This record gives sequence, structure tokens and C-alpha cells, in this order.
Amino acid sequence: MKQLLDFLPLIIFFAVYKFADIYIASGALIVATSIQLIITYYLYRKVEKMLLVTFAMVTVFGTLTILLHDENFIKWKVTFIYILFAGILAGSQLMNRSVIKSMLGKEMVVPDLVWKRVTWYWAAFFLACAIGNIYVAFNLPLETWVNFKVFGLTALSLINTVLTIVYLFRYLPEEQKKDD
Repeated sequence: MKQLLDFLPLIIFFAVYKFADIYIASGALIVATSIQLIITYYLYRKVEKMLLVTFAMVTVFGTLTILLHDENFIKWKVTFIYILFAGILAGSQLMNRSVIKSMLGKEMVVPDLVWKRVTWYWAAFFLACAIGNIYVAFNLPLETWVNFKVFGLTALSLINTVLTIVYLFRYLPEEQKKDD
């Protein structure tokens, strides 16, 4: 259920874009993210900070896109979110407090050096996604950017999640591997 909730705004954005335009799709994204926030709170009685940050950015950049009738704002939203995530991960690692370890460290016990590598890897990945988004958003047609955002960045994130799990699994103690 949670995975469907995570992808719902993206699916709605894409569908509305295909049947309407970027401005109506931006409005639909704001509404869908609002609904996602409400449903998440209703089901789990809490909302993750990442969802709140995403909601705020979607609302600000989506509203600017609609009010100023300028598609560039919604394109920049993606870049800013990825830069923010990269910055949070890099900053947490520089303070020796890996955000990824704090999220997954209870389920997966691996050496701190492994958490450090994974954190830096994801920070670099998010930075690369931000740079890739800038290139595609401002050098290729809008249609290409929408497809890249919806399918390309989503697929890259899923692939990197699987690669991270495989990498982490290599360092799990044998008794923890048997429990999984």
C-alpha cells in the first residue's frame, strides 16, 4: 500500500500531462501530493520528513508553474529535491551521522564503513540525477523531460535501491542472512 501511495502523485502527474498539459498536470501533482500526505497520516498517524519536504517543494514550484505559466519551475523542482537529498546525505556523513544508517541500521547490522560508502554513493547518485535533470529539462523537448522524470529517474532509483540492498547484504552477519 505504501509503495502505491509513493508513486500515486507521479502516476497522476504523468496521466494528466498526457491528456492535458504541463500546467494542469502541475496542479494535479499538487492535489495528488496533498492527498498522499492526508492518506499517509490517516493510515500511519505520522508523515515522514521527506514527504513533507516533497509536498512543500511540489506546492511552491507547482504553484509558480501555474501562476507564472512557466514550465521551468516544475522542471527545477526535481533538481532542487535531488540537490537537497544529496546535501542532507553528504552533510549527515560529514557529521558522522549517516541518515541511511539511522533509517536502516536497526534492520541491517553492517560495519560503519559500509554505511559511509552507501551514504556517499547515494549523495553522488542524487547529485548526478540533479545534473541529468538539468540537462534533459533544458536541452530536450518537454515530452522527453516528462518521460525522463517519470520513467528514467524512477527506474534509476529502483535499480540503485536494489544494488544498495545487494551490497549491504554482502556485509550482513551470517545469522542475520539466515533470518531474512
